[in-house]
Amino acid sequence: MIDFRNVKKVYPNGTTALDGINLHIDDGEFVFIVGPSGAGKTTLMKLLLREERVTSGRLIVDEFDLVKMPERKVPYYRRQLGVVFQDFRLFPNKTVFENVAFAMRVVGEPASVIKKRVPTILSIVNLADKYNCYPTELSGGEQQRVALARALANNPRMIIADEPTGNIDPKMSLEIMNLLIKIHKRNKTVIVVTHEKTLVDYFQQRVVTIRDGRIVDDRMGGMF
Repeated sequence: MIDFRNVKKVYPNGTTALDGINLHIDDGEFVFIVGPSGAGKTTLMKLLLREERVTSGRLIVDEFDLVKMPERKVPYYRRQLGVVFQDFRLFPNKTVFENVAFAMRVVGEPASVIKKRVPTILSIVNLADKYNCYPTELSGGEQQRVALARALANNPRMIIADEPTGNIDPKMSLEIMNLLIKIHKRNKTVIVVTHEKTLVDYFQQRVVTIRDGRIVDDRMGGMF
């Protein structure tokens, strides 16, 4: 459950990025966040990741109050999230297996668990045969699938994908979105920030439109 209650974010230079956002997302929902450049989409994601703090209002994610949360609890909170970025952010000197395993090692998973779980995750994203490859040996779409596998590594409650198809071709974009739908059907909350109208219209999920720091539309289906 995600609950933005009259959330406002003003940056130190005086820029108001979000101006009174009210948004509720239930567990297990799939939501597109759309809007023009500068609308506030990135700021909304940064608040969810606790990379930025709310200026006023409340932001609740499950049992976490992100406004009152002390810094020491932020790493624990972030373990509940799987994040996929436009630029993949893979380690170039690590294999596919090692890139996915890294996320598990960070939280202290034993080697025996990692050895068993990583191949399972790679199968979900159709990369079981690429486990020993390096990122430079993969296409852009394959690299994004590795990033998605890494986001799934610690069985997060929620997947946040920030422009996940921005650096790949239309065919691969469709494949990545189909994988996100597949993950959503595993009872995961999925939030996708995108500017790709064709994909949003095609997948017919909930669409929240932000413009000038405010939600101007919230509906099921495409058409933004």
